[in-house]
Amino acid sequence: MLRRHALMGLAGAALAFGFCGSALAEDTVKIGLILPMTGPSASTGREIEAAVKLYMQQNGDKVAGKKIEVITRDDTGQADITKRLAQELVVNDKVAVIAGFGLTPLALAAGPIATQAKVPAVIMAAGTSMIVDQSPFFVRTSFTLPQNTTPMAEWAAKNGIKKVVTLVSDYGPGIDAEKAFKDKFTADGGQVLDSLRAPLRNPEFAPFLQKAKDLKPDALFLFVPSGFGASLMKQVSERQFKEAGIQVIGTGDVLDDEQLNGMGDVVLGMITSMNYSAAHDSPENKKYVADFEKANPNMRPNFMSVGGYDGIGLIYKALEKTGGDTTGTKLLDAMKGLSWTSPRGPISIDPDTRDIVQNVYIRKAEKKDGQIYNIEFATIPNVKDPLHGKK
Repeated sequence: MLRRHALMGLAGAALAFGFCGSALAEDTVKIGLILPMTGPSASTGREIEAAVKLYMQQNGDKVAGKKIEVITRDDTGQADITKRLAQELVVNDKVAVIAGFGLTPLALAAGPIATQAKVPAVIMAAGTSMIVDQSPFFVRTSFTLPQNTTPMAEWAAKNGIKKVVTLVSDYGPGIDAEKAFKDKFTADGGQVLDSLRAPLRNPEFAPFLQKAKDLKPDALFLFVPSGFGASLMKQVSERQFKEAGIQVIGTGDVLDDEQLNGMGDVVLGMITSMNYSAAHDSPENKKYVADFEKANPNMRPNFMSVGGYDGIGLIYKALEKTGGDTTGTKLLDAMKGLSWTSPRGPISIDPDTRDIVQNVYIRKAEKKDGQIYNIEFATIPNVKDPLHGKK
């Protein structure tokens, strides 16, 4: 009898504890942040993590009465690890949202898990156009390569450039950039002499650069992912494209703000197109850069950082809209159509594609206050991904 009462008491306590734990869990919204914190793309992870922390410092860790808890996991830039971490975060940690994804293969690895669990997955970095079509729970706050590349091709055609060689990293975003540039540039009357692709892992650019120079184009168009630009630009300098009268242009991934000063004067005068520059002239960005650099000495925010900053901002705004309801479909619906002013300018989430709509800027690498910046001189407003529906 005593034993039965004791067991009933223990069961009751366990049940009570379970309800208590459940109630506590409901008061906390967990967000799983999967980033390459080590490996070749570690700079992307560092920038996004720093931006997420900054947003939470500025806006607090509570939304709609719920406490926000961010769980960061390092996938080292490997898709199989991304998939395992996404599963663990959804199943074991019961996260309401997964986010991050430093490269396209990493985002794609998490897609089936987001779909099956009905958990929104916020893409803060990866830029291949087709990613958002691979899961109805993908939402993007970064950019797409076609979105950033098409304005560069248009600028080139309008500014005396007739013949171009393209050199890109051989994976999804690079192929997107190559196609978007060629489609627009040739449509505007230009000629692409050759389309060269360097391997993403352990790239050796020298033979590709020499081939490009031998073709004597008016310009060389470049794309490599964030963090790879310093090595590429060193080799561009060694082959003296500027001295040969060949203009070097590209997407802003090449002249990543975080590495820009270290690249040196070789980059001065280079024209690129991108959705963000640390030199963007707006009150929102001036505050963002000042706060970021204060919180992260010796780091300058780059385009990856604003993808993270606006990604966590999107989650906050969606939770406000749902009143703290973390049901996946409700959060996703709340994200669609949201718009606000970011450090990069006005942005919105297209309700039909779940992709970001934003300004793209044409910039020139110049010295300002003793440092090198990408100085914007033209704006193409409210650019959607031009390849959506054409893939």
